[in-house]
Amino acid sequence: MSPVARPARAAATTSPVVAGFPETLDSAVRMPGIFNRELQHRNAPETSRWCASLMNSAPLGELARGPIGRAPKMAGKEAGVSGTDMKLRPRLADVAQQAGVSPATASRVLTGSARVRPETRREVEEAIARLGYVRNRAPRAAAPRRTGSIAFVVCEDNSRVFSEPFFPLMLRSISRELSARGIQLVLLMAHSPRDYQIASRYLRSGHVDGAVLVSMHGKRPLDLHSLGVPVVLAGRPFGNDDDLSYVDADNVGGARMAVRYLLSHGRSTVATVAGPPDMSPGVDRLRGYRMTMAEAGLSDSGLIVFGDFGRVSAEHAVYRLLDRRPALDAVFVASDLMAAGALRALRRSGRRVPDDVAVIGFEDSPLARHTDPKLTTVRQPVEAMGERLASELLALIGRAGQDPAHVVLDTELVIRESA
Repeated sequence: MSPVARPARAAATTSPVVAGFPETLDSAVRMPGIFNRELQHRNAPETSRWCASLMNSAPLGELARGPIGRAPKMAGKEAGVSGTDMKLRPRLADVAQQAGVSPATASRVLTGSARVRPETRREVEEAIARLGYVRNRAPRAAAPRRTGSIAFVVCEDNSRVFSEPFFPLMLRSISRELSARGIQLVLLMAHSPRDYQIASRYLRSGHVDGAVLVSMHGKRPLDLHSLGVPVVLAGRPFGNDDDLSYVDADNVGGARMAVRYLLSHGRSTVATVAGPPDMSPGVDRLRGYRMTMAEAGLSDSGLIVFGDFGRVSAEHAVYRLLDRRPALDAVFVASDLMAAGALRALRRSGRRVPDDVAVIGFEDSPLARHTDPKLTTVRQPVEAMGERLASELLALIGRAGQDPAHVVLDTELVIRESA
């Protein structure tokens, strides 16, 4: 270097701008982790070693008073970083430390959450201003990975699932609809508290894209809103939860249709074997019965008994009805399987069907065509319900945030021999 250049360089190191550089460096070191992190971890290995030696020796301010050329070049490609990376950018953790709060609290301030005290919010905002923090917005997340599987969750014990006609019909129709779209159906059965824990853990673990829940009782043992997958219920949710999608048959209208038919054909003492009072089909069919009896000016006192949608429960219920109201001349039964039990009880009690007592069931399952006499019943479109359940669930999976669907399909009365 020429003699003229040396004084110029010396002058540069003592200029007013550079004079404050040592204090600035020491101040930067005191900022929580920024200087050390950006230089030591993000730049070239040579720079990392240099930073480490500085941090373990004299204060940076004193070292900075020596020749500036001591630091290795760190610009551009030689240091392996861009011009943007050279800036000492604070992170959310730095903001949280400056404000004396947790990173989670600092994040809530940034997202505008109401769960932050005003004084805490003010401290975080001041720390953001001091550090010059700029939120690094992540790129839009990629579309979630699909498993190609849907869960069919039946909230009953195994024996009922495989013995009652409703479940195989529903399962077959949903499976057929999903199979046509290349989607696998997974059957889960949950009845005990442990069953529900296992099913809940399975649904939350990412094995399926969504779930259809069938035959839920009373207070839901599953927190459906926390499963992390779209859910559609077969049947109106017990308790009228408008946030859940469901597909149902018109249980109230079907019951009204059956009772009106019996009354219009001269029956005056119409009893009912209602379904479980903790399930919406049982509740809705009973409501339809009571509404129609009240409209006709008839009392239903002593004419209501309950079953569990199974054959044996209805048989015992009809025996109780006959003891209580021996003059009854018609029975509306809330399922075909229970109607088969009612026919057995009437036959064993010496009552002729339909001459002495008319019987109407609900569902129109294959069983209704094989009873003696063949069963008059309310047809609920089980297969159409299954297809619609599948299509509504796939719509929820495909369009996150879609409003819940509340679908009610029509029922019809099928006249056969029992009424």
